[in-house]
Amino acid sequence: MRSTHRRRPLAGAAVAVLALLGAGLPATVASAEKKQDDERADLTRFYRQKIKWSKCEGMEVPRDLRCGKITVPLDYARPTAGTLDLAVARYRGTGDPRGSLLLNFGGPGGPGVPELAYSGADFMDLTNGYDLVSFDPRGVGRSSPVSCGDGTEEALEATDDGSDADHPEAALTRLRRAAAACRKNSGPVLPHIGTVDASRDLDVMRAALGDRKLNYLGFSYGTRLGAVYAARFPDKVGRMVLDGVDTLTEPLTEQGLVGAAGQQTALEDYLDACTEQLTCPFGQDSRSAREQVESLVASLDEYPVPSDFGADFTGQDLVGAIGHALYSEQLWPLLTQALNMLVHDGDTRGVIALTGGGFAPHTTPYRSAPSAAVPARPHEPTEPTASGTPAPHAGLVDAEKVPLDNYPAALMAINCADDPDRPTARKITDHLAELRAAYEDASPVFGAYRLTQVLMCYGRPAGTDFIREKVRDVDTPKILLVGTRGDPATPYRWTVETAKRLGSSAVVLDNKGKGHTGYGSSKCVHEKVDDFLLFGALPDDGSSCGADD
Repeated sequence: MRSTHRRRPLAGAAVAVLALLGAGLPATVASAEKKQDDERADLTRFYRQKIKWSKCEGMEVPRDLRCGKITVPLDYARPTAGTLDLAVARYRGTGDPRGSLLLNFGGPGGPGVPELAYSGADFMDLTNGYDLVSFDPRGVGRSSPVSCGDGTEEALEATDDGSDADHPEAALTRLRRAAAACRKNSGPVLPHIGTVDASRDLDVMRAALGDRKLNYLGFSYGTRLGAVYAARFPDKVGRMVLDGVDTLTEPLTEQGLVGAAGQQTALEDYLDACTEQLTCPFGQDSRSAREQVESLVASLDEYPVPSDFGADFTGQDLVGAIGHALYSEQLWPLLTQALNMLVHDGDTRGVIALTGGGFAPHTTPYRSAPSAAVPARPHEPTEPTASGTPAPHAGLVDAEKVPLDNYPAALMAINCADDPDRPTARKITDHLAELRAAYEDASPVFGAYRLTQVLMCYGRPAGTDFIREKVRDVDTPKILLVGTRGDPATPYRWTVETAKRLGSSAVVLDNKGKGHTGYGSSKCVHEKVDDFLLFGALPDDGSSCGADD
């Protein structure tokens, strides 16, 4: 991947156009229009569905949260070839809401339903104008969750500095086996996962909610999803806010380095705060605490411990749990509690619960099954396909059966699906040691984890080039982009770069503070975002919020 992308030469396209002209353009155009009409007709039943809201089952949630589902095509290119359900949840707005506000809390790979359940209080002011809605994207949470089974462990062994370090061909073999394990354990949704498909699901959701326009608040990865939606459905964009703006152009290797370094910074900030408390499991010296975390990860990788949920718990499982908890400072007390359970009692339930989007250790974990996958399985046949066989339909997975590794597996799968490049075998073998050193330098805790996620794209089909090629100069109403100067995960320059790509529709709010995203940490950002979403009052492009606001 390159940070700037050259357009493909147009000579071949010009020849093709001339050939079409010679063959008779009217018939070709008519055929294309008929195909588009057929596709629209095939999607009509999805756009006309209505969500049936009911009490949320299988998990402890606030009493006023209601759950439901929408049905979407497995493959938008073949809408009759199969379907899957997406889990959705809603807090009802007060008074006379102007419609729904869809929230995506980031990831990729983070389930929105539990996040809305336990972070909803931060957004209650917005219920003065909206129903608040979030969802588990395809491949995530209860929505046909993907899994790699033992593939992640295989890939980690391929990228460590052990016996394969001097035999990179052996590493490639392991990476191929890892990709095959992900395909085997994820079911039919895996080839149809990614942000472009998720954006189409968003539009079906918009219609199912009865909204003419999509009002949207996206954080971190959710900003990528919002930007893709704006490019794909510009005439359906309502009030849209993108906070903690993701890159649309950076190579995956660069994204991984930025992510590793950012997570390391967040971990050190957490440990600085933790060691000020007597309850910190690592004592009161922050330097010693960092060394203890590294030792704990290494020890669990060498000697995994049994868990109550089937699979042994490894150091990389712990890295994933810590990384998820570092997403928000509000989860830091739960992280401390979970680490105390692990360090002092050998109890993995707390850290496993943290991978489920913020569930407290004493609640039922949202992602609590062993890492063996629960693939999308055919059931509840919908309608015959062209061959006369029933089209498969994948319903929602029970909360307790969501694979333990769903979050990292979905993160990797979505990032790979969004990336049209694949490293060649030669590039991996020539640069594996160099890459490993760079990632470990960026983070002794998260480096190996992040490198594995990047290299696990090897052996998969190339992803879409839509994001690089088409997500630019969007013709939409104004979109508010919030960039935080001290954001460890999505650097401020990504906000500037994405704003330039989106064009004149983008309005940038410069948050001078620190931390990942601004809405939950800056009163100023919170007020300006609410003013825009509720009343349409936009700040001036380039205006700022002070570090202490």
